[in-house]
Amino acid sequence: MSQFCEHRNGAWIAHCCIVLIGVGANLSGPDGRSALATCKQAVALLDSIPGLRLIALSRWFESAPVPPSGQPPYVNAVASVRIEPGVTIDPAVLLARLMEIEAACGRQRSTPNAARTLDLDIIAVGDMISDTPDPILPHPRAHLRAFVLAPLADVAPHWVHPVLGGTAATLLAALPPQEIRVLAAPCG
Repeated sequence: MSQFCEHRNGAWIAHCCIVLIGVGANLSGPDGRSALATCKQAVALLDSIPGLRLIALSRWFESAPVPPSGQPPYVNAVASVRIEPGVTIDPAVLLARLMEIEAACGRQRSTPNAARTLDLDIIAVGDMISDTPDPILPHPRAHLRAFVLAPLADVAPHWVHPVLGGTAATLLAALPPQEIRVLAAPCG
């Protein structure tokens, strides 16, 4: 993906750059929608972010909470969005927009790893590497989580982790077992 993004004057200039966004939830929304329905709504809202276009979505997966807890299972997917040619992207601004979508879907931030109505994470922006917080890119724990890697391998099989050098499938195969399954027939 390196041929699609370039750094210029402190900002990332996108030339059809691909952004990978993790989508997950394990609580019903405040309107009573299921976690899956809330996630689907959030994916649809990604197209409302100026300059972004949804180009692919993985299958939906169900996974156990990480770290293990008494929480209900999560619904997870990864969305692949294209930044339109000529659009400048600041990953911090994109993260803020994702947090606005989370809030609109009832997300309330409490403690780390708490159950949630929606979680949107930037997994990668092209092959950008940044250790500046909010966000760190690629996502600092994506390579440790089957609930990210399985849908990532589904939606972007040729993506290579810009730091570790492995595809999502390779990184997934190296993980210890984690509870995850494809949702056979997801419905709203």
